[in-house]
Amino acid sequence: MSAPGAETASAGEAALDVRHHILSVLVENKPGVLARVSGLFARRGFNIFSLAVAPTDDPRLSRITIVVDVRSTPLEQVTKQLDKLINVVQIDELSPDSAVERELMIVTVIVDPASRAELLALTEEYSGVVLDEGADRITVSLGGVPDALDAFTARMGSAVVAYQRTGRIALPRIGR
Repeated sequence: MSAPGAETASAGEAALDVRHHILSVLVENKPGVLARVSGLFARRGFNIFSLAVAPTDDPRLSRITIVVDVRSTPLEQVTKQLDKLINVVQIDELSPDSAVERELMIVTVIVDPASRAELLALTEEYSGVVLDEGADRITVSLGGVPDALDAFTARMGSAVVAYQRTGRIALPRIGR
């Protein structure tokens, strides 16, 4: 049995709300490109659900992964507007069932001596790693499908003091 955070093409991904689509946008790795892309979304009133950006294996290019709310704006309109930007090299539309996606979360949780073992077991169940420990708090890192991270925070409930998520990253599935 695999841990919830380590699942591949599983129920967590299949249950993804179809209102969100993933755009994998290859752009020139130059100053101001991200500002132009996000500015386009702001000017057009497009809703970004999550956004992650990082360089690729080619230092001239970066990949921006944008999760778009397609209920507020048709995906075709978003891609047409992005394609007009001069620094955009390639746009791939990834429907939830055609993408492998992951997200990283760091979460700090209040613990007492009685709940410490439970938190550590839950962290292990979700393939997490303890990053920092104090007398009454523990900070853990988890990576996985967004639904698994949601499930972890739901199970921790009011013990969660703070958390930060990276936003989704995704690539097309291979072999399908």
